[in-house]
Amino acid sequence: MNISSVVVQTVPKYLEKLVEDLKNCDACDYHMHDEKGRIIVTIEGDGVSEELKKMKVIEALPHVVSADMQMAYSEDELDMHMERLENADAVPVMLHDNDLKPEEIIYNGDLKKKDLEGFAAQFDNTKR
Repeated sequence: MNISSVVVQTVPKYLEKLVEDLKNCDACDYHMHDEKGRIIVTIEGDGVSEELKKMKVIEALPHVVSADMQMAYSEDELDMHMERLENADAVPVMLHDNDLKPEEIIYNGDLKKKDLEGFAAQFDNTKR
């Protein structure tokens, strides 16, 4: 199941009419609007193709200037990532290696691949 939010734009003089049309439309669920003509709706579908069909229905309504998908949620994609995380080893394999010396570990993570060996050597020189 996919769920996406859509911002529908109209000119303010047609706002109330378009809000009413969207509320009565089977393609989406109305949520809110502002006085500038921006309307927030959500669409649901078994896949992207069904959502695109619903977007075309919304775009075809009278007085729609634009309809743009803003956020999307895919239940299948979330399930796939959750399964991957649940089956992942929480501890990197190298940390189970009793023969690995700490000084042989080069960290290239959050420190943007800085030369930690050079940094450690500089630190060791300042302690002498």
